Parts: sequence; C-alpha cells; structure tokens
Amino acid sequence: MLEMGCFSEKEDLQVITNQVLQTTLDGMKAISRVDLCVLDTEGVMLATTFPEAESFRDSVLGFANSPADSQVVSGCQFFKVFDEHQLEYILLANGNSDDVHMVGRMASFQIQNLLVAYKERFDKDNFIKNLLLDNLLLVDIYNRAKKLHIDTEARRVVLIIETNHEKESASLENVRALFGTRSGDFITAVDEKSIIVVKELAEQEGYSDMDRTAELILDALGEEKKQDALVAYGTIVNEIKEVSRSYKEARMALNVGKIFFEERKVIAYNSLGIGRLIYQLPIPLCKMFIKETFDGKSPDDFDEETLTTINKFFENSLNVSETSRQLYIHRNTLVYRLDKLQKSTGLDLRVFEDAITFKIALMVVKYMSYMENQEY
Repeated sequence: MLEMGCFSEKEDLQVITNQVLQTTLDGMKAISRVDLCVLDTEGVMLATTFPEAESFRDSVLGFANSPADSQVVSGCQFFKVFDEHQLEYILLANGNSDDVHMVGRMASFQIQNLLVAYKERFDKDNFIKNLLLDNLLLVDIYNRAKKLHIDTEARRVVLIIETNHEKESASLENVRALFGTRSGDFITAVDEKSIIVVKELAEQEGYSDMDRTAELILDALGEEKKQDALVAYGTIVNEIKEVSRSYKEARMALNVGKIFFEERKVIAYNSLGIGRLIYQLPIPLCKMFIKETFDGKSPDDFDEETLTTINKFFENSLNVSETSRQLYIHRNTLVYRLDKLQKSTGLDLRVFEDAITFKIALMVVKYMSYMENQEY
C-alpha cells in the first residue's frame, strides 16, 4: 500500500488547479473578448472572468442534471466538460451569439485537453511515488514505465528538498517551474514537508552539476524559505529500477546532514564520510562504545572551554601551534589543556589513533542525542 504522508486521495485527484483554470480563461478572454466561467458540478465557482456568473448557480445545477451537452440560459451559454464519460465541469460563456457559442466550444475543448494532459501527469506522478517507495514489482516497473513512455535506462538522481513550511504548495510549484516542461524530470511529494525531484541527467553531467542544481533549487524557494530549507541527493543511477536506491540515499543524506553537517544547505550522499557509518549503528552499541572509551563519562560533561579547544584542534589537523594561535592562547596553555584532557579520558589527542577514537566518540554522542530527541 502506498503511503503518502497526509496527502489525501481527493487532493491527489484534483489534477487541474483553480489557478490553471483561471489562467486559461484569462487567456481565452484576452483573445476573444468573451467572458467565461468554470464551475464544478455542485455549482461552486472555480474560475471566472465575470463575477456575475455567481447568479447562474441554480441554473448550473439544473443543467448538470439535464441530458443536454449545451444550452442557452438567460443570455448565457452553458457547456458540459467531461473527463472521459464523467461530468467534470460546467463552462459558461457570457452571451448568446454564434460567435460566443464558438468561443465557448473552443474553451470547453481546451479544458478537455487540459484534463487529459493533467491526468497523464497524475499517472506518472503516481508511478514515481510508488517507484520511490518500493511499492512495485520489478516486472511492473518496466511494464508501467513503457506504457507511460518513461525511459528506463536514462541516468537519474533523486534530490530531496525539505522545508519547515508544512502544506506549502507554492514551494512545490516553484520547483516545478524551475525545471520547466522537461519530460525526463519528475517533481513530486511523498509527505507534507519534502519535495522530491527525480532528475534525468545528460551523459556529461556529474555530481558537481548536482551541487549547482541544488543551489538553484534553494534560490527558487525565495530568500525566506531558503533559510530553513535543505537539499540532499543520492548517487547517480543508470536504470529506473535503481531510482528507489538513490531516493533512500538522499533521505539518509538529509538525516545525516542534520546531525553532523549543520552548516551545510546541500548534502550529497557520497560526501557523508564516517557519519554515514555511525548513523547505521544501533544505539545500544553506541552506548557501549562511549562507556568503554570514556570509562563511564561523556563528552557532554566537558565544559565549554574544553569542547572549544577540542573542536579547534581537530579543525587544524592536530596542529598545536595553529590551534593556539586561533584560540589566542599561549602554546603551553594549549598543551596544559590537552594534558588535562588526557588525564581525565586516557586519550592523548596529539596521538593520531587516540584523536581518531575521540573524534568518532564525539560524533557517536551527537548521533545518540539526535536520535533521543527524535523520539519525543
């Protein structure tokens, strides 16, 4: 069963937005100078170029239940728009002349074509969601991809954009607009805070291009949303069956990035380093490692000065002189602090093996703290 967060079935099936309908009517009016209105089968106005159409609501309900496909009521022409054989919309063209009738039929035809196009996009969107979440058998992946005219051997990568703005459809539309109408790219969502981009790549495109694409996506969100947004991406895959792996990698990159790379806005799966290994460790094993390394103590117990010294020492690749210079302290003061740390932990950060152990221990503690916070 496909899990899609809090997106309801009704929201997914509403393939044409009112904004698209409004843009279509505005364009038709600009060309024909005929006022138009689209209502649903219950008489609710969805888009219009003349607010007075609201007065025809009762007539629309009567027309919807009649066998006629078109009708003139009080100087306004009514048309039915079907989705296959299901009545979807009622179109009003304001006027009763033959020219208005022709414009009304053209507008109905245009909206009918929009229904077909958006339904195809919905079918592809549904397929991509199922593909990402591993809800398809291998044979179904290739059969459905063929029916939907999706290339099964294109190079692709999955990007995840996470924002703190729940139910923010504008961000999704901004990202869609950025990628335009490229048939090989798919933009969708599997929960309320994540936008998924399945991007098709040219033969020469690589990971440096993905970094640039991620930056463009952040810019497309706007300055305010960009501040809270993150973009993560997986590895490049060569077959459609591997897209779900790239998605899982992107999801892991997003989580690992939040723990170990807080300063980054763009996180690549292939740049996670040891953080990727630590993220997959079971918590009991992490607790055992910390207990054995620090003899029951925890880096959380160190004071601010000690933690600052440790982090700066690692930043400068265990260089005593450079670390003391950046901390504005005498070299002997730094040596004293390191000696003091050695006495309390048994680890000498000037020794490479001890430094590695200590660095991993700090990351493990950070990981455990993150996971504990996720439980609340």
